[in-house]
Amino acid sequence: MAIRFLPCFSPDASRVFIALPALGLLATLAEASTGVKDALQWSGSVGPLSGKTSLAVAVWLLAWAVLHAVLRNKPYETVRALPTSLVLIALGGLGAFPEFFQLFS
Repeated sequence: MAIRFLPCFSPDASRVFIALPALGLLATLAEASTGVKDALQWSGSVGPLSGKTSLAVAVWLLAWAVLHAVLRNKPYETVRALPTSLVLIALGGLGAFPEFFQLFS
């Protein structure tokens, strides 16, 4: 079977689909645990959002570095990567949705 490429999707773009679930997970954990919430409060005026977004950016940068190193000169199959990315987007969106993470408060 030939590898099909979607022009709108690349392995480097998939790092976004890894960072979004990280943000959703951090939002849910911060709501579920006061210890996590306090640990993520890096700025008093911003609150735990400062830690959540900063760690999500760190995950994004790490994912970019790893995916770039691993997939730099390799052909990739976007037919399997796209559904995986869509599932990760849905999980990240769910985790960052206030009605969901407030269930754990």
